[in-house]
Amino acid sequence: MRKNIYSPLHFPFHFSFYFILFLLAACLLSAQAKVDLGVDVFFQDKQFESLKGKNIALIINHTSLNQELKPTLALFLEKKLAVKALFSPEHGLQGAHYAGEKIGHSQTLQGLPIYSLHGETKRPSKEMLKNIDVLVYDIQEIGLRPYTYATTLFYAIEEAQKNNIEVIVLDRPNPINGTLVEGPLLEASMRSFLGYINVPYIHGMTIGELALFFNGEYKIKAKIKVIPMKGWKREMSYKDTNLNWIPTSPNIPEKETPFYCASTGILGELELVNIGIGYTMPFKLVGAPWIKAKMFAEKLNSQKLPGVKFLPIYYRPFSGSYKNQNCEGVQIVITNFKTYQPLSVQYLLMGILKSLYPEKFSKKLADLKAEKQRVFCLVNGNKAVLETLKNEKYATWKLFEIKDRNVKEFMSKRAKYLLY
Repeated sequence: MRKNIYSPLHFPFHFSFYFILFLLAACLLSAQAKVDLGVDVFFQDKQFESLKGKNIALIINHTSLNQELKPTLALFLEKKLAVKALFSPEHGLQGAHYAGEKIGHSQTLQGLPIYSLHGETKRPSKEMLKNIDVLVYDIQEIGLRPYTYATTLFYAIEEAQKNNIEVIVLDRPNPINGTLVEGPLLEASMRSFLGYINVPYIHGMTIGELALFFNGEYKIKAKIKVIPMKGWKREMSYKDTNLNWIPTSPNIPEKETPFYCASTGILGELELVNIGIGYTMPFKLVGAPWIKAKMFAEKLNSQKLPGVKFLPIYYRPFSGSYKNQNCEGVQIVITNFKTYQPLSVQYLLMGILKSLYPEKFSKKLADLKAEKQRVFCLVNGNKAVLETLKNEKYATWKLFEIKDRNVKEFMSKRAKYLLY
């Protein structure tokens, strides 16, 4: 009688081995962290019932989805809550508009008015808030001070207080994490839509924590309620949450991109180099036709910053800076997200570029229009960085001194607003 080759006694060893590996992997995946967003908690715990009978306005965009990718607006409408208006931030309700583009008001399919907070006005007006009892904010941001979604919330809090309207913030993860704090604070003269509250460039707070910080430190005295997440821990980056990433804006396509945006975004304002915008790797590259890739990478790697390697790269941007020109430069490769320091990398890039190419660097700074210089200072939160780049022959360590100013003072101040 022929033996059954599929009996347990004759099961192929390699198949058994891989089957065991599969089971182990499945167990590991099931053990990974589960994070419930503020919007999930709001409906799971039936906190939405407190809004019955109240007129609601939602501040939302294309990132306003629960963990199962169901739109926040749909969740509110399913529960028969009285949503009367929608407010959208920069990039619009669907996230399709370019950075800085003015957006007008419009209508949804449900007949609700969409008021743009990135058009003729960046604040909800008294007329827009007429008959509204509660403003609910649910938008994913990226963990950096100069990102306008947060400012839109701060403006809304101020206007809500003036009009005796409650604000509810459905909290979401800081995609970098809640522990990394890096960069100078915001000087009062630099306060703008690009940075409205005095926190470091990388602040290590969630949007809900920022709302509480703003309301308390600036003595707004608005009625604010934050719906915390469940399962989120401060050391988590977005990739640790197992949540799906929705591009927050056109050049933030992946869950790791906020780390890279924090590494080159300020440098990009100088119009000195291409930072991957207009190519397939936004914020991950620093290149120009006049850079020598191998030498640039060697100089950067010799500084041995933690969690990063710089690889020589050769590419041709499709659009933007140096469009259709052969560029050389470096690709930023993060080797350890736990030890990586994005702003240190950014200031190192600036300093090494000036050291290697002083004439090119100085000419670009001299040719930079006054408005672009102003924006560069606004995103830094000070004028000191620009002055250092203009006047210091070897700028890197001076920039590092600026970076570390007053961070300890901020850490003690923020402690009472932390929810996790």
